[in-house]
Amino acid sequence: MIRITAKISIDEREIAESFVRASGPGGQNVNKLSTAVQLRFDVRHSPSLPPDVAERLERLAGSRLTRDGVLVITAQRHRTQARNREDALDRLIDLIRRATIPPVKRRPTKPTKASRERRIEGKKRRADVKKSRRAASGFD
Repeated sequence: MIRITAKISIDEREIAESFVRASGPGGQNVNKLSTAVQLRFDVRHSPSLPPDVAERLERLAGSRLTRDGVLVITAQRHRTQARNREDALDRLIDLIRRATIPPVKRRPTKPTKASRERRIEGKKRRADVKKSRRAASGFD
């Protein structure tokens, strides 16, 4: 079990890894070895995630989420497969942890009387500036 938070843990069997050849610099290492890792996690059908966390995770995943609700994380920053596996798993855990934080509800507020007065005063000053330009131009 992979521990995400005190209440959420994910079974390792829910994560699928495949190894592909990395792109970019690396010389012969890149051409011969499959060091890049593609980690797949089915967000929609995961029994480990509460529904609200899964919903937020789908929103956070963005373009990394397939139409079927599978989160795909590709890691190829490091030269070794082991470091890339670790990197991909860390990124998944971080994403799920961010999804566990519920958004703060907005409390509607009203502007204070002083702020309304400042706003109106600023509008009046701006109107006066425009009015003085208009009178000076001679087009009245």
